[in-house]
Amino acid sequence: MAILTVRNLPDDVHRALRVRAAQHGRSTEAEVREILAAAVKPEKRVRMGEALAAIGRKIGLTNEDFTVFENVRDKTPAKPLRFD
Repeated sequence: MAILTVRNLPDDVHRALRVRAAQHGRSTEAEVREILAAAVKPEKRVRMGEALAAIGRKIGLTNEDFTVFENVRDKTPAKPLRFD
């Protein structure tokens, strides 16, 4: 897991974090992790796989269609980009 250091955090913000953590029965560090996770990974976010599956269902794709796609798909490994 990554480590994140936050510098120059105002005292009143740190105090509010400690109070909020205590209200939720967590350490300040655990509270900050929870806040960050909720901010960048909201429950209602669009998930690419689910969105693509919904489009497929909407246009009526079946498992047989996906079998055909798999059979005709180019399976050649992609070449890495070169910045020459």
